[in-house]
Amino acid sequence: MRVLPFPCIRPVPERAAEVAALPYDVFDRVEAAAYVKDRPRSFLNIDRPETQFPPEQDMYAAEVYERGAALLRERIADGTFVEDRNRAYYIYELAWQGHVQTGLVGVCAIDEYEDGTIKRHELTRAEKEQDRVEHMRALGCQTGPIFLTYRDEPVLDIIVGAAKEGSPLYAFTDDADVRQTIWEVARPEAIEAIHAMFERIPCAYIADGHHRTASAVRVAQELRKAARANGTYTGTEPFNFFLSVLFPASQLTILPYNRVVADRAGLTAAELVARIEEEGFIAEQSPCAVKPEQPGIFGMFAEGRWWKLSLGAALAAEVSAGDAVERLDASVLQKRVLAPILGVGDVREDPRISFVGGIRGTDELEKRAGADGVAFALHATGIDQLLDVADAGLLMPPKSTWFEPKLRSGLFIHRISK
Repeated sequence: MRVLPFPCIRPVPERAAEVAALPYDVFDRVEAAAYVKDRPRSFLNIDRPETQFPPEQDMYAAEVYERGAALLRERIADGTFVEDRNRAYYIYELAWQGHVQTGLVGVCAIDEYEDGTIKRHELTRAEKEQDRVEHMRALGCQTGPIFLTYRDEPVLDIIVGAAKEGSPLYAFTDDADVRQTIWEVARPEAIEAIHAMFERIPCAYIADGHHRTASAVRVAQELRKAARANGTYTGTEPFNFFLSVLFPASQLTILPYNRVVADRAGLTAAELVARIEEEGFIAEQSPCAVKPEQPGIFGMFAEGRWWKLSLGAALAAEVSAGDAVERLDASVLQKRVLAPILGVGDVREDPRISFVGGIRGTDELEKRAGADGVAFALHATGIDQLLDVADAGLLMPPKSTWFEPKLRSGLFIHRISK
């Protein structure tokens, strides 16, 4: 792995808590506008610049992205952000509900995404890629770190732990009750030690941020082409690298990523249950919400009632004989229920399906399903399952993993062009 220190645009310490924002894609448009209303320094204003316009504004228009770029320039000019010219790593610790995870912030090589050293496990959607491409073009910066993981390297853990013994650059608790603590690593000896340790790590995995990664690669390819045409390309330009936070796999927490379908394809709840049983499931009505505590168990909510769905013996044997993707609960649900019974063939394109992060709880599933729809609660995908899928060169169904706590945007910005 080539993981390098970089010159970082970052908030001054006294503004960090105001600036730090959840990733742009955890908000819908209405939620984003409401969030920034009383938070003028939140980075979401820059990440989602359509919030600066009336609701009817085309959020993908050129002037929207230009407004984001102008806001960033304003925040650098007014001293909210400092542009640090020194190359440094950063240690990024998140503590939430008794869980602590510590990652290292640096930049990773675009080449290593292209050659498979940095492995992916999801497909991306063209329109979501294009949005971040336009955002990067306008700002000349990567603003949301890619969430990467790697198989644990104990010596690197020791080096990172030693770096945490110094005074932090930032330390605050955000409005989601996540304690954010960040240390700068600028000493040459420490930089060299971290760089050398990553050279021992054979690969990394995208945990979250497939669209941001794909967008960074597209922009890099454009800038490479232009630099080569001008005869100025060296391979060391900042656009050849993308902003990342890398965490040991053992420290990560994955929550369920649940599904809601807006209608039941003309079926009553009883008819739906009967069809599901025909597919090899065992269905039992439950007096309360079902929160699956092991793989192969699903909760289903329809017509105001909950059912516990589990795999019958024959179906369980068939699933266990499948590959790393076919064994995922999201795959089982898609292949056995969503596609054949509810007619949801492509979850990336069908507007009838929506996805609900497990952090929102079962009340949100009941609300979204309403009287006409159906909701499914899944067991969380395991981190080993994610690594196995990526190692096999396979792809998970979309929205198979929901990581918590989320990385905050605005704390680290990587300038890739002027």
